[in-house]
Amino acid sequence: MKHLLKMLDLTGEQISSILNLADQLKYELKHGIAHPHLAGKSLGMIFEKASTRTRVSFETGMYQLGGQALFLSGNDMQIGRGEPAEDTARVLSRYLSGIMIRTFKQEMVETLAQAGSIPVINGLTDLSHPCQVLADLMTVREKKGRLEGLKLCFIGDGNNMMNSLIVGGLKSGMSISVACPVGYEPHEAVIQFAGEHEDRFSLHREPLKAAEDADVVITDVWASMGQESEIKRRREAFAGYMVDEALMARAKPDAMALHCLPAHQGEEISVEVFESHADEIFEEAENRLHAQKAVMVILMKNEA
Repeated sequence: MKHLLKMLDLTGEQISSILNLADQLKYELKHGIAHPHLAGKSLGMIFEKASTRTRVSFETGMYQLGGQALFLSGNDMQIGRGEPAEDTARVLSRYLSGIMIRTFKQEMVETLAQAGSIPVINGLTDLSHPCQVLADLMTVREKKGRLEGLKLCFIGDGNNMMNSLIVGGLKSGMSISVACPVGYEPHEAVIQFAGEHEDRFSLHREPLKAAEDADVVITDVWASMGQESEIKRRREAFAGYMVDEALMARAKPDAMALHCLPAHQGEEISVEVFESHADEIFEEAENRLHAQKAVMVILMKNEA
């Protein structure tokens, strides 16, 4: 494992290894056990999309691992003034031990990885959100004791979250059920992958059908960053796709409800469901820290 670019690149065994290390690092942090695995290492954090959780969790995580994180705004870098991504990757590879980038196009992440000589971590693209999904899987495994054999349901847009949950869930032995309106399906590469596991994957137009007997229900905003001009059209398309008490009643009685945040309560998730599952949702947010620390240790520990 050289990079973390998208969930499609990981094996089920690699996902388990990341989650096992994340559990260990979380335990050590809670019990005051220092783990300076990345002492003397530096992570460059490139942000072309704004963030709360991604920046704070990566920066804090590097500090807890004994290293340092550098915030690099896309507006302030030469990459934002026309420097080829390949040149940026080659320069940063001379300074840093790893790069985390939060951007729009998956191609940017892939290019940095191909041109540079240090690990690259996808902090979010329009295609994939592997760090968030690793945190989601970690949270489900904490609460349920396992992943294999569970049913995960995602309600909403076929965005980076749906893409990554389908792949990560299937590779972890889960059954995956998703519901989205026509025209808002997951990426074609994800559909192709899911087709190889058709006995454990289903795509629905009716949210209540998708949620039947689910062990965990997950949703996300209907309009992601960069789609603000589509908000009105998307609200119309996603009418009836709210994760509310009626939908949760179709899931198992002890079903979890998760949201990667920020949440628009009263839109994609009801206030009642959000607040009744707030402990799970904010544990999920915390687990971004632990899952990402595990990824950084695995990728960067042996980097110069």
